[in-house]
Amino acid sequence: MRETPQALLPWATTALLMISLAVFIAFWPLPPEERAARLLAWGAVPGELFDPRETLRARLREDLPRLFTALFVHEDAWHLSGNLLFLVLFGFAAERSLGSLRFLSLFLLSGAFSVLAAAWLAPASHQVVIGSSGAVSAVLGAYLWLFPRARLGLILPLGLYFETIRVSAAGLLGFWAALQLFLTLYGPGLGKVAWSAHGAGFAAGILFAVLNRNALRRKARR
Repeated sequence: MRETPQALLPWATTALLMISLAVFIAFWPLPPEERAARLLAWGAVPGELFDPRETLRARLREDLPRLFTALFVHEDAWHLSGNLLFLVLFGFAAERSLGSLRFLSLFLLSGAFSVLAAAWLAPASHQVVIGSSGAVSAVLGAYLWLFPRARLGLILPLGLYFETIRVSAAGLLGFWAALQLFLTLYGPGLGKVAWSAHGAGFAAGILFAVLNRNALRRKARR
């Protein structure tokens, strides 16, 4: 059976981009107190996720959905734009190889796992964990496994002109990893927990691609 061109459209990446933008646009104009309350309601708070006083039913009803909603809220425009930039650079190609539904599963499940990892490493913290960094890290991990020798075209502004250069995807991902480590050590946030969340997502993305390698081979043959 031959796939139609419509089946190859990367609709999942586009939908994730649009949802993240829509949530940010909806939350940004709110007064600071109300906006902070929305971030707490959508994000994952470690101290609440691992509150020993909560029943299992309460955890599943109230806390589990927040592992997923946390992926679509961001602290500020820099937080959002950084995640969406890497999702644009690597998401479309990864989705075309994995398939849209499998890619969506990668983003959501690995992202929720990374949020949980961040919370687990600081179980008493009441600082909210938000953002799609862990999910995007999973996309990068899957991309690296799928295209280990890929090269990307980047546009550099040089005064009044623009220059296109080709860079190694593995080298760009290495730069990304170094940037995450620098921000972990010297930037705001949850310290080493943030890096651990990104690392958990990256490892989950590689594992997801490896576990789906047989399905990907069958898809490539078709």
